[in-house]
Amino acid sequence: MAWNQPGNGQNNDRDPWKNQGGRDQGPPDIDEAVRKLFAKLGLGGNGKRGNGSGGNGGSGIPLKGIGIIVILAVIVWFIAGFYTIREAERGVVLRFGQFESLVEPGLHWRPVFVDTVTPVDVNNVRSDRTDGFMLTQDENVVMVQLDVQYRVIDPRDYLYAVDNADAVLARATDSALRYVIGHTTMDEVLTTGREEVRAKTLEKIEEITESYNLGFQIVDVNLLPARPPEEVKDAFDDAIAAQEDEERFIREAEAYAREIEPLARGQVRRMLQEAQAYKEQITLEAQGEVARFEALLPQYKAAPKVTRERIYIDTLQDLYAKTPKVLVDVKGSDNMFYLPLDKILEKQRGSAQESSVIPDVKIPTSGNMTGQNSPTPENDTGRSSRRGNGRNL
Repeated sequence: MAWNQPGNGQNNDRDPWKNQGGRDQGPPDIDEAVRKLFAKLGLGGNGKRGNGSGGNGGSGIPLKGIGIIVILAVIVWFIAGFYTIREAERGVVLRFGQFESLVEPGLHWRPVFVDTVTPVDVNNVRSDRTDGFMLTQDENVVMVQLDVQYRVIDPRDYLYAVDNADAVLARATDSALRYVIGHTTMDEVLTTGREEVRAKTLEKIEEITESYNLGFQIVDVNLLPARPPEEVKDAFDDAIAAQEDEERFIREAEAYAREIEPLARGQVRRMLQEAQAYKEQITLEAQGEVARFEALLPQYKAAPKVTRERIYIDTLQDLYAKTPKVLVDVKGSDNMFYLPLDKILEKQRGSAQESSVIPDVKIPTSGNMTGQNSPTPENDTGRSSRRGNGRNL
């Protein structure tokens, strides 16, 4: 076979598309290919077509194939309707856009394209923070941060009572905080009034959100440490330090008072007991004196003079036992001997091993010393007066 001869076995009527006699030149029919595919799947069609002049192929998909497709679609639709709600969530069911019911945690089924389920977390506590520079009552600017913690208790109101419940809470918190700060001085915000600001802000937030029915509950409000602007921060740091020093001094004073008060009360009780004992002692002594005088009364009536002298002598004995004694001796010369007996006795009682001897003091005298008083030493507690050459105790 020559190189320029056709390669179809001398059959010039055949072409690459296997068409006879040059008829129907071109690619195969697409409809015929589809019918053959359905025929292989058993969905109808004979997979054949006649020649160019005649032949009647399959006219379309039979009812049996359509039924199978519908059944498969229903199965897929039914399986797609299963969903799960977690333990910490509640599901909000909408049917054609209208609220239908709430579903509890677990496995549930819904008709797809009919019901829409939105899960809402009702267990975990959510948090929202508000901060910014705010104006106080005394026209000072302070940086305040507030942290609000809340929990969803009604999923339906939370989703559909307002457009965005979280955003509404954030605006209500900011409004309440600015209101409270605007009615509080800066010193109270920074130091002693923080707890009061927190309580008032919580009360104001609940008052604002109550009318909106947002579907959540405020758990707690935390007022973070406020700070003044940077330009005056040093001065306010000094003020806060002074406030802390004041509180520290107060605590120290209270501790000192708790320490001293029991001692003072003990001393008071001791003094009261001593006073009571002294009172009883004086009373008993007085009663003893009365009894003694009553016992001496019959003797005094029997011998008044002797009894009076005896009482006088006993009294002098008691007095001299309690008073210092000085011995002065003048022997007709110009020298006077002075002897403090009480001092000597005290030193003898204080030291048993040695005795202190007080030397005599010689004081010159002139004449009879009538009308003159001799000088006494500094340690003499008594007074000595001399007239002539006599001796006085």
